[in-house]
Amino acid sequence: MAAIPLAPTRPPIPAGAIGLAALLALAYGVVPLFGTSYLFEAILTPFLALSLAGLGLNLLTGYAGLLSLGSAAFMAVGAYAAFNLSLRVPFLPLPVTILLAGGVAAVTGLVAGLPALRLRGFYLAVSTLAVQFFVAWALNRFGWFSNDSPSGVINAPRLVVAGLSFEDARGRYMFSLTVVALLTLVVWRLVRSPTGRDLVTIRDHETAARVVGVKIARTKLLAFALSSFVVGVAGVLWAFAYLRTVEPAGFNLDRSFQILFIVIIGGLGTLRGAFLGAGFIVVLPLLLSRLGATLLGDGFDSGTLEMVQRIVLGALIVAVLIREPAGLAALLDRAGRRLARRPA
Repeated sequence: MAAIPLAPTRPPIPAGAIGLAALLALAYGVVPLFGTSYLFEAILTPFLALSLAGLGLNLLTGYAGLLSLGSAAFMAVGAYAAFNLSLRVPFLPLPVTILLAGGVAAVTGLVAGLPALRLRGFYLAVSTLAVQFFVAWALNRFGWFSNDSPSGVINAPRLVVAGLSFEDARGRYMFSLTVVALLTLVVWRLVRSPTGRDLVTIRDHETAARVVGVKIARTKLLAFALSSFVVGVAGVLWAFAYLRTVEPAGFNLDRSFQILFIVIIGGLGTLRGAFLGAGFIVVLPLLLSRLGATLLGDGFDSGTLEMVQRIVLGALIVAVLIREPAGLAALLDRAGRRLARRPA
């Protein structure tokens, strides 16, 4: 009697895919139903915008090994490009406007990346810092960018896609979440493509990359362009969905360092590190502020409470990096492996 062939077994679904699906279900299904306006406006929307900015910088610094201190400049380019496109070409759909604004930021990043063909390390970081100062100067010097507003501060255009308005706090959160989810998927595919492997090869050993045939100059410039595109779109979300204004003060040097801290604390060379780092930088200070106000009460003024908050936050950052220099992503990986090895 012939043996009955067994049906092929399906490979198990990775735990990461299950966790991601659960996270998306929570973000799209549960949070919009029960979240408050404060949660959307003060926590989730800035968290999403800065996570996307960290994701873009991680492409450049974490995967390609190119240090940049001008992320806020590319955010500003994206935000102002989107504003001027919506103002001067009003018939463009909002998604097209955002893509074109990201393209303008990518071209700016391409130009800013030219020194990377000769400079490395901190010398390259200084050149990107010059871009930060130049963009801030240009936005303040030429009134055309802000439609000749006397104060330089302009209201962001309305978020309307295919007749659907995303003007309230929940709508702006949903809009930001969708943009971040789509771009994260694109970046995830990119870092697993041959281009992503070329970036990592240049980061690990540029001479070896040249020997195996990686086009160093083209790949570096591509890293700057792709990173700036993502950061530029993050700038659109920061201005249109969170601040609701477009102004140079929203994209100052402190913002660039904030994004760099997000990448370092979250973990270089890992996509989830951008989200973990943004959670650490955005959510934790709010929790510390509430905790400080509760514990210290009215005995201290707001300036003292803010200083204590910064001291505690700095101490926590140092503690995390001492414990795990590779960032929060590596720390969570280590904790997961320990739990997996623990007997039931």
